[in-house]
Amino acid sequence: MTTEFAIEVLKAMIFQALAISTPILGAAMIIGLCISLFQAVTTISEQTLTFVPKALAVIGVLLLMLPWIMRSMIEFTTSMIQKMPQMVQ
Repeated sequence: MTTEFAIEVLKAMIFQALAISTPILGAAMIIGLCISLFQAVTTISEQTLTFVPKALAVIGVLLLMLPWIMRSMIEFTTSMIQKMPQMVQ
């Protein structure tokens, strides 16, 4: 395996991880920002108020994005399996 090929594989892995995690983390960040703004406006400082909506949003996004995530992971795995002969050389 050449250095360029190894870098290409690692770059593909990192991109895949970022592409899959971005919608989930984005939803948690947006919900967290909205709840923080609501707490600042109403001066409510309840800690559980931030956790439950974030958890529900993350679960909702996971359920909505699950078909795409699975398809993307299967395509990535298939491409890595097809590149295995090049990795051995």
